Amino acid sequence: MNLQDQIDLTNVPKHIAIIMDGNGRWAKKQGQERLYGHSFGVDSVRASLTACKNIGVKYATMYAFSTENWNRPADEVEGLMSLLVFTIANEVDELNAQNVRLLSIGDTDGLPEDCRNELQNAIESTKNNTGVNLVIALNYSSRWEIAEAVKTLASRVKEETLDVSSITPELITSTLSTKDIPDPELLIRTSGENRLSNFLLWQAAYSEFYFTPVLWPDFREDDLYKAVLEYQSRERRFGMVSEQL
Repeated sequence: MNLQDQIDLTNVPKHIAIIMDGNGRWAKKQGQERLYGHSFGVDSVRASLTACKNIGVKYATMYAFSTENWNRPADEVEGLMSLLVFTIANEVDELNAQNVRLLSIGDTDGLPEDCRNELQNAIESTKNNTGVNLVIALNYSSRWEIAEAVKTLASRVKEETLDVSSITPELITSTLSTKDIPDPELLIRTSGENRLSNFLLWQAAYSEFYFTPVLWPDFREDDLYKAVLEYQSRERRFGMVSEQL
């Protein structure tokens, strides 16, 4: 029995988040510059979307560029931005063919204009698709997102349209950029690193974490299926004990 057939389709995560790590190390193994790895990572995004579609995952959030990534060498950042523009522009037809809807989270105002334009065009072109929702995290960090939510709520308190006592976890959730997206039940990080790197810190409060040594450009459908099978083997208690489930 192949890995896909082993998956219980009644217990599939509605939302899978992925930290796509290891592009640079993969390129180095090929004797190439880091950007070479990023370009091959696009194939892994396609494979992941195919796997999500096959088993009924509705949301896939990919950590494409963090606010901290601006600290990388200037030539790599410039190359990444050019690659993002090229990839987004060239994937629209394929996204529509696969019925994938594109969304984004992050401070997109801080992106280059051509990148913003291509992103917005792709979001508009795929808005009526009803398959997997591909959420691209661009110029994103969780601390930035939470700080922005705090500013919004503080302004409402200052304007006397919100009472401090009314601030609840649910209200904070509704103020985040992911307000219309369910929290991820499963969070995957590739390349063997075991940290969240400022990604979906609020939303991942009850996510199952799956860390794999596979470098992102090598990640394929079976790698996602393995993560889902591991997820299905775990008992999700949400603060309760096993006997209460």
